[in-house]
Order: sequence, then structure tokens, then C-alpha cells
Amino acid sequence: MSSALSIGDLARMTGVNVRTIRYYETVGLLPEPSRTTGNQRVYGEAQRRRLAFIRHARDMGFSMEAIRDLLRLAEAGPDAPCADADAIARQQLAAVTSRIARLRSLQPELERMLEAHCQTIGHCRVIEVLADSSHAQCLDPTHGRGQEDESHIDSL
Repeated sequence: MSSALSIGDLARMTGVNVRTIRYYETVGLLPEPSRTTGNQRVYGEAQRRRLAFIRHARDMGFSMEAIRDLLRLAEAGPDAPCADADAIARQQLAAVTSRIARLRSLQPELERMLEAHCQTIGHCRVIEVLADSSHAQCLDPTHGRGQEDESHIDSL
């Protein structure tokens, strides 16, 4: 592998969108790269590895803040204690476990909404159930009770 990578090469190698790479630079997850005399970004192996780390952590659902903390811990050196990294991973596991439980409770709700076949929106069970802000038609009484779905957060 060449030691000098363009942003396009880096994007292809890591599967991270060019705009996302620039965003990670802006928020400080990736250091600003060196530039050519033509002002083109130039990346090396260290940036590729760091971006691959970030991508993997994002794929596992870690927040940007957690990734920032994990990167800081990784930079502390190989002999630094691992307890803080473990704590961050435990928090992520708890969040994933909670989300899985919420998704499992949603499955029968969605199946039940789809059981009633209708021809028009005026008699559409899906619209009717979703429009009921009291959630009285839900099988799971916790729906709509302050449990936010985090899937839209940090969608980069």
C-alpha cells in the first residue's frame, strides 16, 4: 500500500464516505491531514487505521463521544489499564440490549397492525394505531412512555 493516500483512496479503503471523513476531521476524531502543494489532503497508514477504528466503532453503535473516549484511551499506550474501555463497552452493551428488547416488543405490535387488511386510508389500521397518541391500542403499555429510539442519532 502506498504511504500517501488521497481522500478518495482512503474512502474506498475504509468504506467511509468522503463527506464523513471531512466531518470526522472537523469534529476532531481524525487529525487534520497534511496537504500537497496543490492543497490536496494526504493520508497515511496511521490515519487509515484510525478511520477503520472509528468506522468499526460506529458500526457497533458507539456514540461519537464514546469513540472519542476510546481513541483517547487507545493513545494512552499499551500498558494503560483497560477498565475505562470496558466500562464504555458495557454501557454500549446495555444500550444495545435495551434496544433489542424494545424492538422485540415492537414486532408483535407491527404484525397486529398489519393483520387488518383494508383498501383505503380512511379504514387503515396502520394509520389508526399510529395516530392514537394514548397508545391504548398497543399490546405493550410502555410504547410512547419516554423511551426514545436512538437509531436516528449520529447517523453518519
